Amino acid sequence: MNKEEKSQIELLLDENNTDNLKLYDENNKETEFEQVAVIPLNEKIYAILKPVTKIVGVNDDEALVFVIEEIDDEDCLVIVDDAKIVDEVFKEYYELLKAEGINVEE
Repeated sequence: MNKEEKSQIELLLDENNTDNLKLYDENNKETEFEQVAVIPLNEKIYAILKPVTKIVGVNDDEALVFVIEEIDDEDCLVIVDDAKIVDEVFKEYYELLKAEGINVEE
């Protein structure tokens, strides 16, 4: 990776970047995601990402929650499958939208 190229996490955390992210699973299969929001919560950083590429078991109108975790000294985006945490992240997201004056249907 050259110095000019930013990691997907750096792109995610860059407030000026709204480009889609390309994430790879353990089988090196690429999935493209639209950035919805970055939510700091409980001393972790979560991301709400909406798949652009079709994912089996995920509806077209659904978004997924990822958390930034350090794995082998490298920051990685890991999907959150704990429903309680997912609910907390979305609740925080809706609160932020309301604070911006955006009406939200929960």
